[in-house]
Amino acid sequence: MKNIVELFLGILTAMGGFVEVGELVFSVDAGAKFGFRLLWVVALGTLGITVFCEMAGRVAAVKGQPVFNLIRERAGLNAGLVTLVAANLVNLLTCTAEIGGIALVWQLLSGWPYRWLALGALGFLLLVVWVLSFQWIERVFGLLGLLMCTYLAAAYYLRPNWGEVAAGFVPGVPHLESSSEYLLFAYFAVAILSSVMLPYETYFYASGAMEDGWNPGDVNLNRVIAIVGSVLGSVLAVALVVCGAQVFRPHQIEPQLPGEAALAASLTLGRWGLLAAVGGMFFAFAGAAIETSLSGAYNLAQFLGWPWGKYRPARTAARFSLTWIITFVLAALIIMTGVDPVSVVEYSIVFSVVILPFTYFPVLVIAGDRRVMGEEHANGWFANAVGWFYLGIVTLAALLAVPLLIVTRGGKG
Repeated sequence: MKNIVELFLGILTAMGGFVEVGELVFSVDAGAKFGFRLLWVVALGTLGITVFCEMAGRVAAVKGQPVFNLIRERAGLNAGLVTLVAANLVNLLTCTAEIGGIALVWQLLSGWPYRWLALGALGFLLLVVWVLSFQWIERVFGLLGLLMCTYLAAAYYLRPNWGEVAAGFVPGVPHLESSSEYLLFAYFAVAILSSVMLPYETYFYASGAMEDGWNPGDVNLNRVIAIVGSVLGSVLAVALVVCGAQVFRPHQIEPQLPGEAALAASLTLGRWGLLAAVGGMFFAFAGAAIETSLSGAYNLAQFLGWPWGKYRPARTAARFSLTWIITFVLAALIIMTGVDPVSVVEYSIVFSVVILPFTYFPVLVIAGDRRVMGEEHANGWFANAVGWFYLGIVTLAALLAVPLLIVTRGGKG
């Protein structure tokens, strides 16, 4: 019974924690610009994050090593240090975007000044992470993030052409009028792939497996949570694309703020739909901010061999605790400068995919090494084939990301 409850909660928290501010903004905007034509990229990214998380969780359970411990072991000190710095800078950008998203959601409800709300978000996040255990953080924000399921109901009540929705899952490039539109389509394809496969999710997942005390007996639990949680979470991303296509595309509106995305729920479900959508966004963004700050602390502590873990008292893991506190403070200070939160979201998504191959590769190599994992737990030929296929996909996306960001002016065409 205990295992069933753990499995159920694991799936729900994985689903509730799947959507963050970057995925929300890009998914709704992609629907507004291209209708359902990018849904196949959501599916492609979902399989990719499932493969990545499953391997990272399996390695953590079997070998007792999280991602950045593997990176130092396999890449060496110098290359590993470059990857660490890049990953934590992207974590900081993502945390900044999430705090900005929280402030925008609160501003939508209160009308109060954005910068002061960002400061309030900082205080709230510091208090939550300091007081709550890892398990409570994971479950409270994951489960309350399920309020985002409001968008599933909104997508249904918007009555899309389900045949066209299904056709959107068939890989392909639509006929467009100009080369700039093709470049814009490519930019959104890379951005959506990145938003679904954000690397911090894997750092957090593998470290969380160790926080929860997983061992080789939890390999099947890991597999089910990674697969079912990611697939159900991606259904929310599909719903966001559908909402963007149905609400904004007919009027040629380009939504870029969380409040605009909430309109889809408001138009179909009224006041309660709006409140549920706003509540879901708050818990999803806050959960993602917590995950990115803790991921940065996990990465640094694991790479340098410091004591780490939320289960440890702060005095016995002082450097770990100081790292996540500094991440929160720096992210809030960036927001307080008045930087455009939409630009922060764009840069965090683009640079996430740039570093993805460097964190994906060591996990893939270890997961397929029979000397390390043993015959029973190492990748089989099919898992290896899928893993190497996705390494090629994310490497191509990483090479294209920055040039597309520049030539499309951040998706503005």
